[in-house]
Amino acid sequence: MWHRGVVKLPGPDPTRLCHNGAVPSTPGFRPVAIKITCGVEAAERANQAWTVAATAIASGAEVTVWLTGEAVWFAVVGRQPDLELQHATPVAELIEAVRSSGRIVVCTQCAARRELTLGDLIEGATIAGAATFVEAVLGPQTQALVY
Repeated sequence: MWHRGVVKLPGPDPTRLCHNGAVPSTPGFRPVAIKITCGVEAAERANQAWTVAATAIASGAEVTVWLTGEAVWFAVVGRQPDLELQHATPVAELIEAVRSSGRIVVCTQCAARRELTLGDLIEGATIAGAATFVEAVLGPQTQALVY
């Protein structure tokens, strides 16, 4: 649940989950693929991406967050940066909203450069490469956003 009166996210209805555990899109909503390319070095941009992702989920959209570069740390157990932004929902709460009702995917090359494996990632996060990203964003009706 978000605090500061921003949005309260309901838990997913287990009878509505997709094969990958994500909540299917509400009719009329396009799936959203959000690519985050920054971490704490661009805190406002990173927080905006996570806020949009969590808000899309709360609205009923199917959301996948793709993490590249320094953003991969958001998916690493015990290494999630605290963005400490005034007037912003803590990023850990936003990540949890996405993790519990959407998908989080870490770039293969980015993980390898940081010597990260699937075992280092938060529950439900996966590792995939550019071909998987391209396939996802070229899917029918998919809206891709890059931060």
